[in-house]
Amino acid sequence: MFIQTESTPNPATLKFLPGQPVMDLGTADFTTAEAAQTSPLATRLFGVEGVTGVFFGTDFVTVTKDEPVEWDHIKPSILGAIMEHYQSGAPIMEGDAGSGHTDVDHGEDTVIVGQIKELLDTRVRPAVAQDGGDITFHGFDRGVVYLHMKGACAGCPSSTLTLKMGIENLLRHYIPEVLEVRPVAV
Repeated sequence: MFIQTESTPNPATLKFLPGQPVMDLGTADFTTAEAAQTSPLATRLFGVEGVTGVFFGTDFVTVTKDEPVEWDHIKPSILGAIMEHYQSGAPIMEGDAGSGHTDVDHGEDTVIVGQIKELLDTRVRPAVAQDGGDITFHGFDRGVVYLHMKGACAGCPSSTLTLKMGIENLLRHYIPEVLEVRPVAV
């Protein structure tokens, strides 16, 4: 098995491409070892000293490290954990897997919310997946769109610029009712 790695805009996060499917549907974000208990692979990765976050996309795994830890010191252990997992035949996730946009009744704004989600799914999420992350919809209230950044996007130095200059401008261009985009922490 040959696992490729790619850097991301977030220097604390690296993207690993195992050459095999990771998630069949949706994404999964683990910010603690306790949250990773539903995933044998994430549990293995949190077993590597210095790992502080794990994110799964359709064909990639992003790993976030603690700031003082050097990639040269933990990258071989991460590659080994991913390889061992795939060789074990264990599932990536146990039980219900995947996550996406939060579904809340938006009343009169249902059409606008549908347009926002479609633009996110077709224009934004594929682009941020290239960088090892994901962005999901969490709400729309009085012209403000609330989004959650995951994977390499969470904590990335350029995340505010991505939200404000990229996503906000795109949504405002296509949907005049959108006035602002704000991040949410989940």
